[in-house]
Amino acid sequence: MKTFPFYKQPDQMDCGPTCLRMVAKHYGKNFSLQKLRDISGMNKEGVSLFGISEAAEKIGFRTMGSRLSLEQLKQTELPVILHWNQNHFVVLFKIKTKSRKTIYFIADPAKGIVEYEENEFLQHWLSTLEGGIGQGIALLLSPTPAFYEQDGDQTEALSFRFLLRYLYRYKQLIVQLFVGLGVGSLLQLIVPFLTQSVVDIGINTRNLNFIYIVLIAQIMLFIGRMSVDFIRSWILLHISTRINISILTDFLIKLMKLPMSFFDNKMTGDIMQRMNDQRRIESFLTGSTLNTIFSLFNLLVFTLVLAYYNTNIFFIFLVSSVLYSLWVVAFLKRRRELDFKRFDLSSKNQSNIVQLIGGMQEIKLNNCEQQKRWEWEHLQAGLFRFSIKSLSLGQVQQAGAFFINEGKNILITFLVAKAVIDGQLTLGGMMAVQYIVGQVNSPIEQLLGFIQQMQDAKISLERLNEIHQMEEEEPADKFFTKTLPIDQSIRLENISFTYPGAGNEPVLNQINLSIPQGKTTAIVGMSGSGKTTILKLLLRFYSPQKGEIKVGAGHLDQIGYGFWRNQCGTVMQDGFIFSDTIAKNIAVADEHPNMDKLRHAIKVANINDLIESLPLGLHTKIGAEGNGISQGQKQRILIARAVYKDPAYIFFDEATNALDANNESVIMQNLEDFFEGRTVVVVAHRLSTVRNADNIVVLDRGKIVEQGTHDELASQKGEYYHLVKNQLELGN
Repeated sequence: MKTFPFYKQPDQMDCGPTCLRMVAKHYGKNFSLQKLRDISGMNKEGVSLFGISEAAEKIGFRTMGSRLSLEQLKQTELPVILHWNQNHFVVLFKIKTKSRKTIYFIADPAKGIVEYEENEFLQHWLSTLEGGIGQGIALLLSPTPAFYEQDGDQTEALSFRFLLRYLYRYKQLIVQLFVGLGVGSLLQLIVPFLTQSVVDIGINTRNLNFIYIVLIAQIMLFIGRMSVDFIRSWILLHISTRINISILTDFLIKLMKLPMSFFDNKMTGDIMQRMNDQRRIESFLTGSTLNTIFSLFNLLVFTLVLAYYNTNIFFIFLVSSVLYSLWVVAFLKRRRELDFKRFDLSSKNQSNIVQLIGGMQEIKLNNCEQQKRWEWEHLQAGLFRFSIKSLSLGQVQQAGAFFINEGKNILITFLVAKAVIDGQLTLGGMMAVQYIVGQVNSPIEQLLGFIQQMQDAKISLERLNEIHQMEEEEPADKFFTKTLPIDQSIRLENISFTYPGAGNEPVLNQINLSIPQGKTTAIVGMSGSGKTTILKLLLRFYSPQKGEIKVGAGHLDQIGYGFWRNQCGTVMQDGFIFSDTIAKNIAVADEHPNMDKLRHAIKVANINDLIESLPLGLHTKIGAEGNGISQGQKQRILIARAVYKDPAYIFFDEATNALDANNESVIMQNLEDFFEGRTVVVVAHRLSTVRNADNIVVLDRGKIVEQGTHDELASQKGEYYHLVKNQLELGN
């Protein structure tokens, strides 16, 4: 039977799509993990069995999700995807009887290929009892002809060749480095011969002057080697710092080109942990690779010198070094498994710390300090258990390596001493051989350390590859227009949209809406009716599953993402304030703010009073690391940010709900002048914000139920009237 294909899940929520990827590969088709994520409706909570089933059917499988007893499971066609431990998915691909025991072969995307005996298997899989018989959940899959008609995905993974391009930029410095390494090796090569000459000539002939000369030569060699090492360290620092910045910069450039849906579905800890992983790649490129080449050069030279002194010792050294290498390499697979576990735990820890700091206000308000601390301590306990496993593995590996290495050294010492006694080697030769053995031990250890670091870098490269292989919002090979049409009206035609997550209800359903150029359109409705989703579609954070959005006679998806958003002044409910000055928070895209535009934005948003009350005025730092500001002040800064852009389109999502009545009244009057000639879409509950709109659209459960002006809708006494009824009564 052929080996079952195995893939490791890159992130903690990827078990479902990874299982489906393994099953598809088993039947001969390769699908990228990102494609399977997208079609399975994955979100931050992961994916459900229903989502995996939908994705499997989209790529040509026939599926059936069932609760099965163990006997029923044994009769099904393998492989099947199992719901595991109530929070995970694995693939059962083989059941075999060994020594009267039934063994279940599981491809666990978090652990690898694992074998379970029946009792242990049942503990992980069974979830319910039906008529006294334990049952578990399984997704049965069988390929249809449509599956084999597909081409699959041809994904080109990043290789070490991709990383070597970073080194190539600094080829002149690397040439200097190699010259230094060569000089250092040659200086080191002279030392054993000088040591031998001190003993065999200086001591035997009692020639103190000769010994003085040799010692002076050794001192000069030492100074030369130390100087070369110092220069090498400075060059390495220079190269490694630049490469680290280059790798991280390229990663951030790619990250910022990804669609918003990526960030909605990724945990913060996963992204942060990937950024930390870049240092392992940089360390491998600059430290390990270059030092290992230097060590290999030393190893080659000193091994030849060792063979010149004594061939028996050379062969003993060679055999023991091979055993030492095989012993260390044998642990690489287990190290890889532990590294993925480390990534998951570190990612959860990062997310937990971010949540603790960001949610401190709510923690205190709800008196849940102890519970949140316990959650953190539970994670630390997991990290501690991981550290114990990692330490145990390291100690077993170290003990075997130490036994082989020291056994070799003791044996060589005995043989060298015997050779001196038998007259086959001089005393100086013995000291030279001992020096050479000491010098070649270090390169072997470095070489094996290099193998381990190469494995670490390869794992990090796989995680880096996942980001680099994702499709950008604006692919370089696709043409986008950078101009707006003469008719800048927006039309939504038969728009339907559902957020990622299998079984989710559509948020928008067959929406047809016209947003005329130069007019103000207000969208109102109960919470969850789809108002903010319309804005997110207009801003192209998401693409509709059905229907199309047009700007004039053209399609919105033909306009460049960056260009389009540059034409939009937006205030979202969850707008972000950066840790920077007020001026830089308003003019976020300008390195040097335009003071005329800045003053106009401040006037429209009515934040003069805030700025004048601060000692540093516009240069006052606000945000997480600066002065605290109220929700109303935050909204006014966000409004000023939208006004500063001087955009053709304005999109406001509850932009004034945190303002007091006086500020709202002034700002709304200012905005009426600013809205003149611009296409405006306002999402709001407040009557004061929407009553002057040219068209008010009422949404209910993703559908448009009413449209018209304030007076028209109020007189109909329909959905709009009931939404603003209390405000109307207050107005009367």
